[in-house]
Amino acid sequence: MKHNLILNTDSYKASHYLQYPSGSEYVSSYIECRGGQFPEAVFFGLQAFVKEYLLQPISTADIAAAETLLHQHGLPFHRAGWEHIVAAHGGLLPLEISAVAEGTPVPSHNVMLQMVNTCPACFWLTSYMETALLRAIWYPTTVATQSREIKKRIAGFLRETADNLEGLPFKLHDFGARGATSQESAMLGGMAHLVNFQGTDTVAGLVAARRFYAADMAGHSIPAAEHCTMTAWGREREVDAYANMLDRFAGPGKTLAVVSDSYDLWHAIENLWGGKLRSRVVNTGGTLVLRPDSGDPVAIVTESLERLMRIFGFCENTRGYRVLPDFIRVIQGDGVSRHSIPKILQAMKERKISADNITFGMGGELLQKLDRDVMNFAMKASAIRINGHWQPIYKDPVTDPEKKSKRGRLALTVDDRGKLYTVAATALGGRNNLLRPVFRNGTLLISTNFAEIRHLARIDQ
Repeated sequence: MKHNLILNTDSYKASHYLQYPSGSEYVSSYIECRGGQFPEAVFFGLQAFVKEYLLQPISTADIAAAETLLHQHGLPFHRAGWEHIVAAHGGLLPLEISAVAEGTPVPSHNVMLQMVNTCPACFWLTSYMETALLRAIWYPTTVATQSREIKKRIAGFLRETADNLEGLPFKLHDFGARGATSQESAMLGGMAHLVNFQGTDTVAGLVAARRFYAADMAGHSIPAAEHCTMTAWGREREVDAYANMLDRFAGPGKTLAVVSDSYDLWHAIENLWGGKLRSRVVNTGGTLVLRPDSGDPVAIVTESLERLMRIFGFCENTRGYRVLPDFIRVIQGDGVSRHSIPKILQAMKERKISADNITFGMGGELLQKLDRDVMNFAMKASAIRINGHWQPIYKDPVTDPEKKSKRGRLALTVDDRGKLYTVAATALGGRNNLLRPVFRNGTLLISTNFAEIRHLARIDQ
């Protein structure tokens, strides 16, 4: 489906071409996160946006359709401007976008991306693209950032309670597809999570990573039960439902997950998995992952683990924490968030239970319960060239100092301690500018792959 990029904007943008000073030639804008709930942001999503929206030309049919709609909407329309883009630039947007490498953690209050028009007749185009570009960046960047922050927390508990961090890439599994607002949201958010972890049930994220970042297979999953496939057997045949899962999916080197709270979780653990099916669980040669799926997450997880350890035994690792046998583990997929995960792991730690015993499945909290204000993302114009002279532009509202914007053409560089910081482009001197031209006039200048992004976003282990 072809996108009409002219309509990928806010209504009020349509009148802005009439609002600039006479002699305007170039407008330069930038994106930053102005603080919020995380100290740094994992920049991600630009290449996906460029490939999806900016490599195809605007057509005269797009112009006609946009003009009709916006006039009916009560707005002026810059037909001459868009026709110039078709006539002079083949319909490709005369813009240059420079950005930090995707996957880079950028401290808050720093420029991540800068965009400027390359044709003086299109001075109005930079800010016209704000709506589409800012949305394309803030959402996947926020998902990738939150996912990475959770990874840090889980890694911390593994360092304290486990022998190693080998299981970390699969400790947070994406359950968020059904809770996303759209297929595109699931694609972008699911892909953003995979920057940090390798477990997912969001197929759209795999498709996006392959399509936009050349990832042959960015994530993995296992056969798993849902309540429907368990309750279809009826309560009186619950054990048969579980046995069928073992028949179908268990075996040496194999892993399967079974939701076990359809009726009575404790009965399922004590009398079915730990009773009638105990020998089969012990001797599969693979791993059964039980999913308790209702109740208070902290209480349910710790009690489930205690009961499983009493039934199936445990060993103590080198740090003195208890670990279930390799053939059984737990995944918690209900009530999971960046706030509840540390609480669950802390409760486990206090009971001398290793974080090795558990994996988390995160749904709406991972892909949906986020907005632009989580990290206070903004795109602002910072410089304009009028009649051949660049001058800084900015906002500095007395009623909200946090919204003060940056001035002039910008650069991102690194100090002697390795810390990223923003400077005026004119003050860069001989330092390296980490904002690299990525897109210019309809061409993707730098193509990055998923492995490179993951490498930049890695955490110290």
